Amino acid sequence: MTDRSARALAFLSRAGWGGARRAPLAGDASHRHYERLTCPATGRTAILMDAPAERGEDVRPFVRIARFLRKIGLSAPEIFAEDAEGGFLLLEDLGDDLYARVVRRDPPLEPLLYETATDVLVALHAAGPPDLPAYDPPLMTELAALAFDKYRDGIAGTPDPAAREAFAAAFRPLLEEVMQGVAPVVVLRDYHAENLLWLPQRAGIARVGLLDFQDAMLGHPAYDLVSLLQDARRDVPVATERAMIARYADRTGSDRSRVETACAILGAQRNLRILGVFARLSLEGGKSHYVDLVPRVWGLLQRDLAHPALAPVADMLGRGLPEPTPDNLRRLKRP
Repeated sequence: MTDRSARALAFLSRAGWGGARRAPLAGDASHRHYERLTCPATGRTAILMDAPAERGEDVRPFVRIARFLRKIGLSAPEIFAEDAEGGFLLLEDLGDDLYARVVRRDPPLEPLLYETATDVLVALHAAGPPDLPAYDPPLMTELAALAFDKYRDGIAGTPDPAAREAFAAAFRPLLEEVMQGVAPVVVLRDYHAENLLWLPQRAGIARVGLLDFQDAMLGHPAYDLVSLLQDARRDVPVATERAMIARYADRTGSDRSRVETACAILGAQRNLRILGVFARLSLEGGKSHYVDLVPRVWGLLQRDLAHPALAPVADMLGRGLPEPTPDNLRRLKRP
């Protein structure tokens, strides 16, 4: 037994789950690991989050955001036990019905799922936000530039700092303009079909189980709407995307054309960042399967860049970023 395993078992024993059956669950792009625990006597289940601090993880943001979300009536997991120093949490088990799985199994449910997820954002944005770091234009510009730092340079093999700087200089004003006069709200930042669970036994917006929100910040209200509707992992029908933008605008009293413009600009930012992150995960983390998602992200980016608001950067990105051709994708997968 490794030292980490011994510490996990000690944590579970203190929480009264030392004798539980343990089964690993699929993780994410972080260093966190998850297990489903089952009590042999009662059949009750829970989730163990193992987030080692020595690998850069910290459970405290998850705890803080989970409690905030639960306080405003949303279905984040209840926290049964915590060891912040050790990097362990014992969480409520919200099940396995991820949106992506439910839609595959029962396609007619898709409109209801996306309507309810949109309504969650309406409620979240109406709540007074906690004190969180700002997801602001300088940071968003820097993260969008990962498309040059990791995606472009990973394919080309050599950097082009002049192209990167020109892009940043042109893109940041677009973000500043779209943020102007907008009150920041909590943005969960990974609000998509692989992080949302369908809980039909609950009512209203509580039917949406929330995962992977520890990186929440304060940002533009349309950011998580974009994350939901421009999904790197599945094709969301354009009709659904348009209907949810209209639903959000109507329920928040927002101007629909302004929401659409914000979705295009923030979608471009998000998709540029994802191109860079997926390239980095492959080239530096050995997780080459993320490269298989790049063509979808590229297609979403091209849709965003077709919006008139993106005209100041569309041409330079067309010239500066290589298309994800089969050869270029192979370069991103090189050992």
